[in-house]
Amino acid sequence: MLTWFKTQTLSRDFAQTGGGTVASFQDILTFCIIIHLWLQQTGLGTDSKWDDGSVENMTLALGSRLVTCLLNVSEARQKDLVEKVAQAAITDLQGGRRKHTTILNIFSDYDYNRSVITVVANIELIRESVLAACERACELIDMNAHEGVHPAMGAVDLVPLYPLGEEVGLEECGKEAQSLAAALTERVQGTSAFLFGWADVPLHRGLAQRRKELGWFQKDPNIAAMLPDVGPQPTRRYGLTGVGASPYVMNCNVTMDTQDITIGRDVAAAIRGSSPGGIPGVQVLALPHEGTVEIACNVESVRERPPPALTAGMEPWPEFSVGDQTYRHAPASLITAQVRRMAGGRGVATTGTALVGFTPRECKALAERALSQGIGEFWKEAQSIRM
Repeated sequence: MLTWFKTQTLSRDFAQTGGGTVASFQDILTFCIIIHLWLQQTGLGTDSKWDDGSVENMTLALGSRLVTCLLNVSEARQKDLVEKVAQAAITDLQGGRRKHTTILNIFSDYDYNRSVITVVANIELIRESVLAACERACELIDMNAHEGVHPAMGAVDLVPLYPLGEEVGLEECGKEAQSLAAALTERVQGTSAFLFGWADVPLHRGLAQRRKELGWFQKDPNIAAMLPDVGPQPTRRYGLTGVGASPYVMNCNVTMDTQDITIGRDVAAAIRGSSPGGIPGVQVLALPHEGTVEIACNVESVRERPPPALTAGMEPWPEFSVGDQTYRHAPASLITAQVRRMAGGRGVATTGTALVGFTPRECKALAERALSQGIGEFWKEAQSIRM
């Protein structure tokens, strides 16, 4: 069993964490408690397949009910404020550490004035954790004072739930998202929400469609005219929060060495999934960023196989399962290559690519590691991973 706790070698992960150390007794005890609770919940405590005590089965148990929330809040310029929001997610009502919950990463962008906090927990625990963070964000962030180049409508702008475990389906995440939206509007009077993905029943409209319907992409959206799905008419103080569920969405940003936003918009239009020859699943904006133009992509997971033109000579599209369905997403290398090609045709070079957070597989693997070792503030211990 001790080998389970040895530092694992993951792609691009833990490069500077000094791996190879066997965990403490407290780590082992925490892991055993997690397994015990999971077996109680699932009734598998007497299943013969557990008799061999294999590490593989224990790993499956830990990850089978995991869900992640990539919580988007409209603040990045006050680091202490963002960390207070993150700490709320892993702090219980008594002020102690919330069990079996971790923050894997905090990504903050000054120009965007937006932060993405990666929260992971069992689906039975995720709601209270995310709600606590949302309540803290609403307390600390006033949209009347918000400025940033990235579109935003809410102090808590986006609350997406993504299944990571094999035993969590999209319908279950959708119901959890509906409950989360209702609880937020009850706990923080004056907040309101719209639903997307599997929380938007029966239409299952995607996030981009809902945002377009509501005017999220407009420079100065008319909050007072918006009709929420949950809660009262939106106020400027809290704005409007998007809450939903879908297969994992990755964020990938490519920087172009130009200040010409028109060129950026042309490139964005060319790679957008809805465009002829575009990359399936890619939703994209061109935004001014630190004196350049950034092609900011939401990389949705899709069921269809990519066209041959986007796979020949390229990195394979990573795959993962949700229930009995297989999903795949465009690799960051493909997005980078397409932006480089499109920009180069306009005489502009690219200067870098940033992956905000993790791929689906990385997210699950890191969450299993953090939770098995009882690490709530994982982002502090792994800042070298990706920021």
